[in-house]
Amino acid sequence: MGMAGWHLSRNKMLFFSGALFITLAIGVHLTPYIPSVSDFVTTVSSVVVFDSRVSCVSQLHEIVWEVKQSDGFNPLRNNSVNYEKSWKWGRSSPVVACDFQKLAPMDASDLLNGSWVVVAGDSQARLMALSLLDLTMDSQRMEAIRGDLFKRHSNYQILVSETGMKLDFIWAPYASNLTDLMVEFKQNRSYPDVIIMGSGLWHMLHFTNASEFGFSLESLRNSVVSLIPLTPEVGSEGALTGSVSIRAPHLFWIGMPTLINSMLNTEEKRKKMSDTMRVAYDEALRRSKLLRSSGGPLLLIDIETLSWNCGVRCSVDGMHYDGVVYEAAIHVMLNALLIESHQKL
Repeated sequence: MGMAGWHLSRNKMLFFSGALFITLAIGVHLTPYIPSVSDFVTTVSSVVVFDSRVSCVSQLHEIVWEVKQSDGFNPLRNNSVNYEKSWKWGRSSPVVACDFQKLAPMDASDLLNGSWVVVAGDSQARLMALSLLDLTMDSQRMEAIRGDLFKRHSNYQILVSETGMKLDFIWAPYASNLTDLMVEFKQNRSYPDVIIMGSGLWHMLHFTNASEFGFSLESLRNSVVSLIPLTPEVGSEGALTGSVSIRAPHLFWIGMPTLINSMLNTEEKRKKMSDTMRVAYDEALRRSKLLRSSGGPLLLIDIETLSWNCGVRCSVDGMHYDGVVYEAAIHVMLNALLIESHQKL
């Protein structure tokens, strides 16, 4: 028991999820016999889980940007490097009540201590992985890592020895690649603590078919859902051989960025990645029921909203944005983890 407690304490998300599970399990067994407990559980569920937690998650993207000319502003080079950008959460009453915080490197490392984080997708996912490592590792080590992480169309893996956090970046530009990855996790019975994934830009450019994209997202949703339940293990002849406990990962979807058509660097991109096509792909995502907002399992990291609010001065090529946008996205994700694991800094 002592060793089990030590291992749980190494991973705060697992510890708090486990504690919550045990508490709820006890409550479920006591509820039929003690009416007052039933009333209490109902009250706590409605106030804490549905009112506070869910409403705070819905406020996570209420971010305010400040974009101003840098000291070395050059009007002849009117691009993103001419501007300084910063962000903070808004000051509306609901946002203030949620007490969102920019996590210091130590806090982020503490939250992810002992966790296995998988970031999978296209270049947007790669920028998310970079931002997470930037937050949790010192600048000297990051210089060495950056080149390896940005090898074209390749995977990357690192173990942060100080905290035991393992991060895998998986190059998976299509939703079908992500589906294959989910199947692999299930087949190997190996489940990350956090999965951050996204797709769409490559499909839009190379296939330009929103309906087909929607079908691939539906398949992805089914594969993700199959990771979540606790299921019995069945032997080769159909005999029940025991129970396999599958702890559901924390699941995030990286939304596509705002596309600034006039800045896209090829005629093919400007033609295929139009505003009309972008809207069609957004609708396909909604209809797929992949996101929690439409009844699915993944929480949206809304890069479209973050990049739109930062604006044209935050992008070099109309598709990829400055690091500050992905920094904000990582803090949105980390605050969601704090909310879901019922933690406070």
